[in-house]
This record gives sequence, structure tokens and C-alpha cells, in this order.
Amino acid sequence: KHGRVAMAAFVGYCVQSNVHFPWAPFNSIPTNIAPAEQWAQLPEAAKWQIILFVGFLEVYSEHSFILEKYGQKHYMKGGKPGFFPDFDTMVHPVPLNLWDPLKAYKGASAERKADGLLKEVNNGRLAMIGIMGFCAEARVPGAVPALSNIAHYAGDPMAPFAANFHLPGFAS
Repeated sequence: KHGRVAMAAFVGYCVQSNVHFPWAPFNSIPTNIAPAEQWAQLPEAAKWQIILFVGFLEVYSEHSFILEKYGQKHYMKGGKPGFFPDFDTMVHPVPLNLWDPLKAYKGASAERKADGLLKEVNNGRLAMIGIMGFCAEARVPGAVPALSNIAHYAGDPMAPFAANFHLPGFAS
């Protein structure tokens, strides 16, 4: 799971650094700043939407009721690590699933699946190194010489909620 998150973070950093959405609230954020600074400038409501969606995915993927429908158990109770249930049990139909959306591995041999898993684990490890390299160079110019052309970030990339983010009802 951590490798998948790292791969999403790495691709997200690359896309956010180079692709800019022309609609609100993204059109009000400057395009020549680091993705961490772009996050800091997002409105609080947008941050909450992202956090709640990721929270929904976490609950959905680890809830025993959903896992039992697929004959699985939680990975801490003997289940299969990395298993993510399809969205077929959702009330609202979802056309693509997070795992194998195009059904490329449907009916694949155990050897092919094992090879794919090894590639995913290795790519996840590389993505962890990559995203940490981006964070290091954004915060400490010259930390990663190969990334010297990325935008720098004056804030703390390891505390992404420090700027304009607080719980409702609590002083900020």
C-alpha cells in the first residue's frame, strides 16, 4: 500500500508541476511555485474533500464487511496484503476499479501475477526514493543536484497541514 501511495505522490508531483487546471479554485493558484506551495494555497474546503475521499478509500478497503464479500480478511488477520476490493458492491455504479481497471490481469497465470507484484513493489520503492528527492530539493536547494530546476518551497513539506488548515471549532 505504501508503494502505491508513493507512486501516486510521485506522479502527482510531476503532473502538478507541469499541468495546470484552468477552473476554480485551481486557476487562482500561481503556476510557477512548488506543488507543496500549491497545496498550501488551496482553500480549506478543497483540502477537506481530498482528505475525506482518501479516508473513504481507506475505510472501504479495510472494512471487514466489504472484504468478506470477496472472501478476504483484513491483512492483519491473515488476509492478502495489497488486496483492494472492486467497487462492484457500491450502491452507485462505478465503471472502473482501482485495481486492474481494464481487466488486463483477469485470468492471468499465478506466475504473471507474481511477476507483476514484484514489479509493483520495486516501482513503489523507487517512487518512495523519488518523492523524497523532490521534497528534499524543494526544501533545501542543491540537495539533489539532478533536480536543481524544480521550484523551491519555503514551508515544511513534512507538515503539509501547517498552512491554512485547521479543524472546525478549534483556533487556528
